[in-house]
Amino acid sequence: MQARVALAGGEVGIDLASPVDLAVALDFAGAQPRHFGAPRASARPFETPGFGFKGSVERGASCNCEVITLIPHCNGTHTECAGHLTRERLDAWRVTPTTLLPALLLSVIPEAAGDEGSDPAPQDGDRLIKRAALEALWRADMPFAPCALIVRTLPNDTDKRTRDYTGRNPPYLSQQAAHWLVSHGIVHLVVDVPSIDRTHDAGRLTAHRIFFGLPAGSGQLAAATRATATITELAFVPDAAGDGCYLLQLQVPALDGDAVPCRPLLYPLTAGA
Repeated sequence: MQARVALAGGEVGIDLASPVDLAVALDFAGAQPRHFGAPRASARPFETPGFGFKGSVERGASCNCEVITLIPHCNGTHTECAGHLTRERLDAWRVTPTTLLPALLLSVIPEAAGDEGSDPAPQDGDRLIKRAALEALWRADMPFAPCALIVRTLPNDTDKRTRDYTGRNPPYLSQQAAHWLVSHGIVHLVVDVPSIDRTHDAGRLTAHRIFFGLPAGSGQLAAATRATATITELAFVPDAAGDGCYLLQLQVPALDGDAVPCRPLLYPLTAGA
């Protein structure tokens, strides 16, 4: 199914039938990713003892009906909003755009901090997604100005789909990189790491605050100058998707909360775009 999409910079073509799925499939019975030592996401049959309903056809019920338990921030691909950091509630699904977003995919090798950093300062062994790397890969020949960026970290091991990050210190964004994304008009960020900040950072969440435009120490939603921005974490970008321009769709359910499960879909531009 071919489509032409009008954007501010002109018109591009995409194949709606062939998106690249960036979501980690969450297998309730098998291996699955997790972060911060959170319990596994789980599913169990819903039972009503008084009525004898067991919620499982295998166990004699007329239909299957499950209770699903998960922590969006820790159990798979999720999209979060500024409400992650504020006293006032903001639901991620209400600010996640339903439109196709002009997007750029870049593959980055995380590096030692060097002349870039964060707050608190990176420790020995930390690897950062750095401004210098993003700047070097930024393309000048794009058919549009992207408002979304997808960052694939290298090496792109397939065990990212099921990796337990407990006790690990995965790569994260330098504060210089976060500022650079904001200055380049990136409003929707997709990454394949569990957080754009260091796992244990004394609660600073520096990169999050920069990206949402929320001053250090503030918990007021009104203080966030980029309250419509979103961050999607724990995605997985298949090697088959090459670096370059796409249209991105963030599919999220209408569930209240500062973070919700997400299925990001990338649509390659067709020939002549």
